[in-house]
Amino acid sequence: CIELIYDELIQLNAPFLDHPHVQEDSHHHAKFDRCKGIEFDAIAPDEKGNTFFFKGDHLWKGFSGPAELANGTFKELDEYHHLGHVDAAFRMHNKDGDPLKDHDHIFFFLGDKVFSYYNHSLEKGYPLEIQQVFPGIPCHLDAAVECPKGECITDSVLFFKGHEVYSFDIKTKTVKKKLWNHLPNCTSAFRWLEHYYCFHGHNFTRFNPVSGEVEGNYPKDARRYFMRCQDFGHGAEHRKPRCKLDAMSMDDTGKTYAFIESMYIRLDSHRDGSHPFPITRSWKEVSGRVDAVFNHGDRIYIIQGNQIYIYKSATPYTLIEGYPKPLKDELGIEGPVNAAFLCANEHVVHIIKGQKMLDIDLAATPRAAKSEFPLSIADIDAAICDAEGVKVYVGAKYYLYQSPRILAMGKIMPVAHKISPEKFGCEE
Repeated sequence: CIELIYDELIQLNAPFLDHPHVQEDSHHHAKFDRCKGIEFDAIAPDEKGNTFFFKGDHLWKGFSGPAELANGTFKELDEYHHLGHVDAAFRMHNKDGDPLKDHDHIFFFLGDKVFSYYNHSLEKGYPLEIQQVFPGIPCHLDAAVECPKGECITDSVLFFKGHEVYSFDIKTKTVKKKLWNHLPNCTSAFRWLEHYYCFHGHNFTRFNPVSGEVEGNYPKDARRYFMRCQDFGHGAEHRKPRCKLDAMSMDDTGKTYAFIESMYIRLDSHRDGSHPFPITRSWKEVSGRVDAVFNHGDRIYIIQGNQIYIYKSATPYTLIEGYPKPLKDELGIEGPVNAAFLCANEHVVHIIKGQKMLDIDLAATPRAAKSEFPLSIADIDAAICDAEGVKVYVGAKYYLYQSPRILAMGKIMPVAHKISPEKFGCEE
C-alpha cells in the first residue's frame, strides 16, 4: 500500500491553513448535522452495544444526539494516525476463538493500518499492518462488517473496496473475493438485528451477506431509520400494539422472539437495540397473526389456525418442502390453539388449547396428545419455557411456574408480573 505522509501534506498546505478565514471555516464545520444528510465513513457497535457513526474526525453515539470529536472516545486514533477519518470499522464476532481475545473488539482501518479496541482502549501491540492481522485484505478500504456463522457459512468479516467484496474466514484466515456490481459503492456497512446494510450517501440498501442479493424497495433514506430527525420520522403510520402477546419462542442458540399482531421482535439482542418487524420479513409465507410458535432441534414450528408451518431455524428461515400442512396431520390435534412451548433438551411439546394443556411427544410416530391436563389459569395468550421456568402470558401480565408439571397440577396462581412495554415495543 502506498500511504500518504500527513506531515508532508501539512507542510505543503501550511500557508493556506494558517489563513484566518480557513481557521474560522474549519471551526464552523467541526460539527456535522447528520439530519442534513451525511455519507458516513464507518459504522460499528462496541462491546456494550453502543453504535458509533463516524464522519471525518467526529462521531455520533447512538441513533440520536450531537456529533463529538472521535479522539475523545478513541484517543489513540489521533495519536497514531492524523488523517482525520477512519476508512472502515466493525465489531469482531469470534466466540469460538481460542482464547476469546478478539471477540467483541472493535477494529478500525486507516490506510494500511488496523487498530483493535476493547472498552475504548487500544490493545497492546496495535496498530499493525492490515496484512499482519487480515492477510489478503487490501488497504484503503471503503467498509467492513462482521458476519457470524449461521448468517454467513462461517464466522466471517466482509470487507468492501469499490464493488469488490472480500469474505474473510476468521478461523482459517482465507479470503474469497467477490464482485457485487449490483450493490452501490458502500462507504460504510452495518449489521443490525441479523440484517446487513450498505450505506451510501445518506441512503442505505439492505443486502444478503452471502450472495449480496438485494430484496425489497431500496435504497432508503437513513435519516428515517437509523437516526432521529425532526423532519424524517420513521413509521409515522405505525402504531405500537397493545401489550398482548400472540406467541413466544426460543431456539437452542438462545434466539428469542415475541410475536404481537402481524409483527415480531427479537428479545435476546437488546444489547444492539430492538425493533418490530413484519412477520413476513423473516417467515415469508406466514401472513397475519400467529397462534403459537415453538422450536425443536433445528426446526421452528409456527401454528396458525388449523395449519402448521415448519422452517429450518438457521437464518434466513427456509420453509420445509411440503408445508404448510394441516395441524391434525402433523401433531394429531385440531386448531386453533392458544399457545405452545417446549423446554430445553426435551421432545414433548406442551400445547395449550382453551383451559387445557396437551402433551405431544415429537419423537413418536404418529404424533398425538399422550396426556391432557386441566389448567387453573384461563385466557392464556402465549407461553415459553426458559432458564427461569415456564412463563405464561395473559393480557399485559405473565405468571412464572417452576416447571410444566407445576403449571399442570398447581391450583394456586403465582404472582402476576407486568409485561415490559420497553422490552416488547408495546403500549399498556
